[in-house]
Amino acid sequence: MPGPGPHMMYAFGSGLGLMKASNGRFSPHHCLCYAINAFFGPDIGSFFEWLSSTLGLTSIVGSTFADLIHHPIYYVIILGFPLSLLYSWASRVALSKGMLDSLSGSYLSRTQCFLLIAAGSLSHFFLDHLFEENGHSSTYIWILSTGWWINRAPINPDAVVVVGLLCTCLIIAFIYINRPRPSKSINMQINQSVKLIMIIASLYCIWCATQIYLVKPRRRAVGEEADLGVLVFLSVYFALPHYLCIKSMNPKEYHESGDQLPF
Repeated sequence: MPGPGPHMMYAFGSGLGLMKASNGRFSPHHCLCYAINAFFGPDIGSFFEWLSSTLGLTSIVGSTFADLIHHPIYYVIILGFPLSLLYSWASRVALSKGMLDSLSGSYLSRTQCFLLIAAGSLSHFFLDHLFEENGHSSTYIWILSTGWWINRAPINPDAVVVVGLLCTCLIIAFIYINRPRPSKSINMQINQSVKLIMIIASLYCIWCATQIYLVKPRRRAVGEEADLGVLVFLSVYFALPHYLCIKSMNPKEYHESGDQLPF
């Protein structure tokens, strides 16, 4: 599986992109908290497993903890709250001691830290699921299982109609939402565009799922493509963590005034 380098570089790269795009509302504090959890977060159990074996403690405790923590959801459920307290305190200390700039003068709240912990955990498994176990991880096997690899798959006419209709609706609706208007809000346009993509993606996944799991015998949803697995994987492990990072950003009014966040 990927080592510390890829995890850290992927998270820091994403974090720096968010810092640039948000004009500092996603601060260096956000970026560091996100990167640490994407790198060391779910692997903290492996560290305790090594530590327990080094100290001569029973390996069962360490291995059980490592297996439990190395999970995109259990890591957040078990360690999310205590770590959010720790990271919020560390952010406050780093800001007061002049160790790390926040641009807005605000340290991370517990809520922001919790969102970044969850985002870091999901980003960690974005790489792990793709590049661990010699390509035989359960998640990656499921992604490929939503494709058709038995023989060369002809494309069904109804699949062409459904997929073509959904993609056409996506393009036309996107143009309509972002058309020139006398009074418009970029935030409203973005929110409406995101909702549009979620609706089309959901309908696309429903179509694929019905062809794969409901129709007997199973049919090829979109030729040989594993579209259902790819869309679900990217939604959970790519789009969701970046959405959580965006939700953790400092509000615009506090970014401009430099006041502390009210939570």
